[in-house]
Amino acid sequence: MSRVAIVTGAARGIGAAVVDNLVAQGMSVVAVDRCRDDPSIPYALATKQELDHVVSRHGSHALALVGDVRSASDMALAVETAVEQFGGLDVGVACAGFIAGGVPLWEMDDAAYDTVIDINLHGTRRLFDAVASRLVSSPVEHGRMIAVSSAAGLIGVHNAAAYVAAKHGVIGLVKGLASDVAGTGITVNAICPGSTDTSMLGASAKLYGLDSPEEFANHQLIGRLLTPQEPAALIGWLASEASSGVTGTALPVDGGMTAT
Repeated sequence: MSRVAIVTGAARGIGAAVVDNLVAQGMSVVAVDRCRDDPSIPYALATKQELDHVVSRHGSHALALVGDVRSASDMALAVETAVEQFGGLDVGVACAGFIAGGVPLWEMDDAAYDTVIDINLHGTRRLFDAVASRLVSSPVEHGRMIAVSSAAGLIGVHNAAAYVAAKHGVIGLVKGLASDVAGTGITVNAICPGSTDTSMLGASAKLYGLDSPEEFANHQLIGRLLTPQEPAALIGWLASEASSGVTGTALPVDGGMTAT
C-alpha cells in the first residue's frame, strides 16, 4: 500500500508542485484548497478548476477536496477522506498561505492582519491538529508533518510585519510540536522559501508597487526567482523515509536570500 499525504494550498504554486512531487514518489494525495475568493483578501484565490487540473494529472493517486485551513472540521474531513479513500495517512503538508502588507504595521487594518495570522499560522495549526491526532492514535512507520514558512520566518521584511510574525510563528509551532511527538517516530519540520514564481508573489509585487515580481530576484544570491518545484523538492525529501534524522527545524530554500 502506498503512503498517503494531505497537501493544503494544493491548487497552484508550491502546493501544486508538492502534489506532483509526492505522487512521483509513489504516494497518494488528498489535495485541499479553498477554491473561492475571500472578501478580506485583495487578490483572486485559486479556483476549483485549478485544483481539478492538478489532480487530473495523477489519475487515481490524487483526490481534490475543497476545504478552508481555518476550519477545524474541514481539516478533520481531509484526514477522514485520506483514510477512507486511500486507507491511511502518513504525511501532512501545510502549504496554504496569504500575503498582505506593503504598509507599516500601524497602517494595516485589523481585518487584513487577522487574515494573515489566521491562514498562515492558525491554518497550519488546524491541519497539524488533525494530522497529529491521526498519526499518534494510528502510528505509521514514517509519519511526517511539514509546514511552509518563509524566508520571512527567519528575518525581518520591510512593511510586512504581520506576515513576518505569522511565518516566525509557524517555525515556533513546528519546534513545539516536534517536541510534543518526540519518541513516536513522527517528524515535524518547516521549509523557508525565498521569492518563488507563484501567483502570491505577483500579489506581493502589487502590494509593494513593483512593475514585476522579477524585481524580488535582486534579494537572492542566485539572481533569479525560485520555481515552485525547488521548494517542493525539499518538502518531498522531508516527506520521505530518508529524512528520518531531521525534526524540529526550519530549512531555507531561498536562493541565498538569508545568507547575508
